[in-house]
Amino acid sequence: MGIPIPSPALKRKPLGFSRPMRMLKSPEFDRAFRGGSRARADHLLVICVEARFGHTRLGLSVGKRIWKLAKDRNRLKRCLREAFRQCYADLPTNVDLVIVPAKPGAAPSVEQAKRELVYLANKANKRLVDKRAKEASA
Repeated sequence: MGIPIPSPALKRKPLGFSRPMRMLKSPEFDRAFRGGSRARADHLLVICVEARFGHTRLGLSVGKRIWKLAKDRNRLKRCLREAFRQCYADLPTNVDLVIVPAKPGAAPSVEQAKRELVYLANKANKRLVDKRAKEASA
């Protein structure tokens, strides 16, 4: 008789970035790109869609058009994951966020990414809520 292991979502460290907080599968990204609301700033484009798992998750889409070298794409993704991890409490709840660099060669610092991410996530979420309310009333 062993000790029951809590689910990974409940075992989150205060500033951790566990696997349940990530969008990993292609259909999840497709759903966000097709039906999500968007908000754009200098460095980032954020796509927001309602979550099916009850907590906010992050998906990153950094293509070769943005950065040619894998090491540069990976560095940008690390920066964006760190920004998400640090400002998780300020983000809207129960949404999936997909972050795409807004233009080729745009490499924000973690601080810039945090500011833009919080602002854009809230803006995109507001658009999503307004869109759902409009659909419900029609």
